[in-house]
Amino acid sequence: MNFQLNEYLKKNTEAAPLAVFRIFFGLMMFISIIRFWSYGWIDKLYVQPTFFFSYYGFDFIKPIGSYTYLIFVLCAVSALLVMIGYKYRIAIIVFFLSFTYIELMDKTTYLNHYYFISILSFLLIFLPANAYYSLDAKIRGMSFQKIPVWTIDTLKLLIGIVYFYAGLAKLNSDWLLTAMPLKIWLPSKYDIPLIGDLMQQEWVHYTFSYTGAIYDLTIPFLLLSRKTRVFGFIMVVVFHILTRVLFPIGMFPYVMIVSALIFFGGNIHHKILQFISRIFNIKKIGFDTNRALIIRSVRTKIIVSIVGIFFVIQLLLPFRYMLYPGELFWTEEGYRFSWRVMLMEKAGYANFKIVDQKTGKRFYVDNDDFLTPFQQKQMATQPDFILEYANYLKKHFEKQGHQNVQVFVESYVALNGRLSSQYIDPTVDLGKQKESFEHKTWIIPFKDEIKGL
Repeated sequence: MNFQLNEYLKKNTEAAPLAVFRIFFGLMMFISIIRFWSYGWIDKLYVQPTFFFSYYGFDFIKPIGSYTYLIFVLCAVSALLVMIGYKYRIAIIVFFLSFTYIELMDKTTYLNHYYFISILSFLLIFLPANAYYSLDAKIRGMSFQKIPVWTIDTLKLLIGIVYFYAGLAKLNSDWLLTAMPLKIWLPSKYDIPLIGDLMQQEWVHYTFSYTGAIYDLTIPFLLLSRKTRVFGFIMVVVFHILTRVLFPIGMFPYVMIVSALIFFGGNIHHKILQFISRIFNIKKIGFDTNRALIIRSVRTKIIVSIVGIFFVIQLLLPFRYMLYPGELFWTEEGYRFSWRVMLMEKAGYANFKIVDQKTGKRFYVDNDDFLTPFQQKQMATQPDFILEYANYLKKHFEKQGHQNVQVFVESYVALNGRLSSQYIDPTVDLGKQKESFEHKTWIIPFKDEIKGL
């Protein structure tokens, strides 16, 4: 086994796919930051709010007022440097840290594809993406046209995990048997030219549900096989373009389309680089040295060990929900960071009551005084949000001079088209509850059953 592993680690392949991946990754990230800024979302999401929801254990990461713009500048500049391959190692580390900081500032904005970018940029720290067709290679006067094959296979593995786990998550009764939540979302797309009327048909909802699950489960294998790779890539393009038309998910579809190119061989990527060279008048021949990058054995073992631990975490983390009782979609304990993409529609209502424990005097909180409409929407359906907000309210009113403060919530949630039902035990003083990885016993059990993974 060790012999086979050592032989595999010594194998080389064309560096062009990794170079193309680096270029498109940096470009997509730069465009994403500029797009985010141009829509005014930095101000709306990170400057205007007075309260921010933190990830457990990362309470110290917060927006820094108007200086938050500097974090986005740093992220955008580092993305450009990654794209051209200049000071690549420093650039990708800075990008990973700045982007992840942005992601952790407020979990209200959590999206699966933000998490994907964070872990992908972390992985890229350990890959020689600047070995070929980069400004670093030009400056040092040494280009490596061959790199270890495992450096490209790790990207294929990560992309495969994202797709396959997203497919596994769709194997549940709501998605397959009732076409939820697509049955709720698709009819609202009536105004889309040509396909708007189709979105009203129930058979379309079920077709989208089943093809979505089949696509996610099979696309990694279609891309891996040389015989089906072109067909698989066409499916990637069609799927993500259609997804972009139907749902406002930003740059993610384009990121996944260009990421899928990593599955193609060196010939395709050399053609892409030749095209780029003609546009920008770059002499590509200067990088084509046929020289192989040799990574020292000790360094390889260290990097492979880190990458190995990274993938163990990625393979196990999505299954942590099994440690908790109750319905995952209801409690959301173990839901994030598990590639459960667009699987549920939740609508909720949360009314907080402040009570003086000794006198019994009470009043209700106007959430508009503390939260933006977007924050309120997210808070009302997620228990950890509700708990964090309740603890904040307790501290806030204690600072104002209120004594013996208790915090209760009247909360109702509707999940995937079901009738609204009580969500949080209204008799529990949330001001006394602390966030942890333990099960939240004050969540009222789900009154239905969703079968599946």
